[in-house]
Amino acid sequence: MGELKVPENALWAAQTQRAVQNFPISGRVMPAPFIRAVGLIKWAAATANHELGLLDKNIAEAIQSAALEVAEGQHYEHFPIDVFQTGSGTSTNMNANEVISHLATQRLGAEVHPNDHVNMSQSSNDVIPTAIHLSAAMLIATELKPALTHLHETLLKKAESVDNVVKTGRTHLMDAMPVRMSQVVGAWASQIEAGIARVDDSCQRLHCLAQGGTAVGSGINAHPEFGARVAEALGKQTGIGLSQSKDLFMSIATQDTAVELSGQLRAIAVSLMK
Repeated sequence: MGELKVPENALWAAQTQRAVQNFPISGRVMPAPFIRAVGLIKWAAATANHELGLLDKNIAEAIQSAALEVAEGQHYEHFPIDVFQTGSGTSTNMNANEVISHLATQRLGAEVHPNDHVNMSQSSNDVIPTAIHLSAAMLIATELKPALTHLHETLLKKAESVDNVVKTGRTHLMDAMPVRMSQVVGAWASQIEAGIARVDDSCQRLHCLAQGGTAVGSGINAHPEFGARVAEALGKQTGIGLSQSKDLFMSIATQDTAVELSGQLRAIAVSLMK
């Protein structure tokens, strides 16, 4: 496709550079938690491909090492592509492939190819939906739920401590009937408890991953066990109960679960505003 100049110190290569030049839209790059999730997926893919006898042990270990660095948040400055890019996230998938390929090649002292090795058994069409689910699941597990649980417990304790306080309940901005402060604060606690339950319900679907569907959902060019093994490896690495989606065609073609989760988060936000 012609000569293309890439910055001397960049870990990425031509596909990433083309995307940088093609999509100078917002100046906002992909969020760090999303890139970390992609790194974990590349690690799990190399793990599964090696277990299935598809990837040489030395190449697999080089990819795993590099991918875990990305998953730990290293090299984030080498993911420069705008968040508004190709609809399937192909550019970010290739960005990860190129960065991990570069790092793995340095470690191994032999070529690790971004497509043939790092992206083996994968497509942007299953990597990106999987990364959407995985990044959200990890943030829920490590940040959102602990924070909501702490708030819920704090409100319950506060409600207990003010049980002897009585205030005037108000309707239509006017004084109405008396209520205990414990009832008021207890209602807030119940709101947060319901919010946690909503998130837990969405997580039943969020924890189902598209990986293994490849380009159109049929799993073509991937081992039949690949997706399940990736989900198992990711589950062990993150401590989250993950599984391969039962319908990969649906999982690569829709974002219903992400939309559902967005609605649940909006409900929680309204509760917090109150």
